[in-house]
Amino acid sequence: MVDEVEAVVIGAGVIGLAVARALALAGREVIVLEKAYTIGFETSSRNSEVIHGGLYYPAGSVKAVSCVAGRQRLYAFCEEHGVPHKRLGKLIVATSEDEIPGVEKIEAAARANGVTDLEWLSVAEARRMEPELNCVAALLSPSTGIIDSHALMLAYQGDAEAGGAFVVLKAPVLSGQVRADGFELSVGGEEPTVIRCRTLINAGGLHAPALARLVEGVPRETIPPAYFCRGCYFTLVGRTPFTRLIYPVPVPGGLGVHITLDLAGQARFGPDVEWIADVDYAVDPRRADAFYAAVRRYWPGLKDGALQPGYAGIRPKISGPNEAAADFCVQGPESHGVPGLVNLYGIESPGLTSSLPLADETVRKLGF
Repeated sequence: MVDEVEAVVIGAGVIGLAVARALALAGREVIVLEKAYTIGFETSSRNSEVIHGGLYYPAGSVKAVSCVAGRQRLYAFCEEHGVPHKRLGKLIVATSEDEIPGVEKIEAAARANGVTDLEWLSVAEARRMEPELNCVAALLSPSTGIIDSHALMLAYQGDAEAGGAFVVLKAPVLSGQVRADGFELSVGGEEPTVIRCRTLINAGGLHAPALARLVEGVPRETIPPAYFCRGCYFTLVGRTPFTRLIYPVPVPGGLGVHITLDLAGQARFGPDVEWIADVDYAVDPRRADAFYAAVRRYWPGLKDGALQPGYAGIRPKISGPNEAAADFCVQGPESHGVPGLVNLYGIESPGLTSSLPLADETVRKLGF
C-alpha cells in the first residue's frame, strides 16, 4: 500500500512541530513522522527550558537573528495559547576580575544582535537581588525566561492538527528516494507503509544527517557530519535561594554549568560538556564533583550532598570539539539541488527559542 500526501515532516520535536504548524497554517497537507512513542522524546525534552535573550551568537548569524525574533514571538505565543512560562531574568556573573572581559564580550555581542535591555550590576546590586550570589560583577538580562517545553510542543501540535496535519508516532523512516515528482519513503513501525510526498522536511535533530543519508538522491557532499555533545544536569535537594537564572562565563561547547529553575521553582544545574561517540543519555554520578566546584564559584553556600543526578541531553552539533561552533543550517534546494527538500541541521540551543522563525524560514525555502 502506498499513501500519498503533500508534505512530510520527519521528527516531532519542537522544530518539527513548529514546521508542521507553519505548513498547516499555509494550507498544506502535512504528516509528521516520529520514530519515538511520544513527541519531543530527545533534545526537545532534555534541555534547560530557557527562553534565551539572544546574547551569545555572532551578529547576523541565523542563531542570533532567529533567537532575538523568536524570543519576542515566543512570549506572545505563550500568552495567546496559555503555555506556562515566566520572564524571570538571568544574571551572567564574573566571579573574578579576569572573567569580566568575558562578560563584556557577551554584552557586546548582545548589543550587536539588537538586544538593548541589558544592565550592568555592581556587587551590591547583584547581592540585593540574589543574597547568596558570589560575584565581582554581573550582567542582567531581564528578557530571559523559562517555559514548559512540553506544553509548547502540545500547543504547536494542536495548531498543526487544527489545520489538518497528522502526527504519527512510532513511525521510523527506514529509507527513501528522490523521485521526479517528489519523494518516496519507506516507513516502519507497527503498520509499515510507503509514503509518497512532494515536499520533505528533515527535522530529525540528532539524527538529521543520518536521515538525509537514508534518502537516495540527496547529494552526500551536502550532508554535514554529526557530533554528539552530551550535557548532564544535576538537581538540587531542597529549596533554592535563587529567584533568577545564574550563568557563569561560557565554556567551549556550551554556556557553562548554570542554575536554572523550572516552573515549580525546582533548581537544576548544568549542562556540562562531554563529547561522546553515540547517543547515550546516562548520567554518571561521579560528574557531580566537577559540578560542585563549578557552582561554588558563584554559590559558595552549596552544601555537600545537595546535588543528585538528574538527566542528560545531547546537543545535535555539526561542528566538532576543536572547530568553531557552526551556525544553524536550514538547507533548502538552493544548497543541495533537490526540489521540495529542506534539511534542518545542527539545531541546538537556542533552537527552542528560535522555533517560530526557523519554521517560517523553512516554509520560505520551499517557496510557499
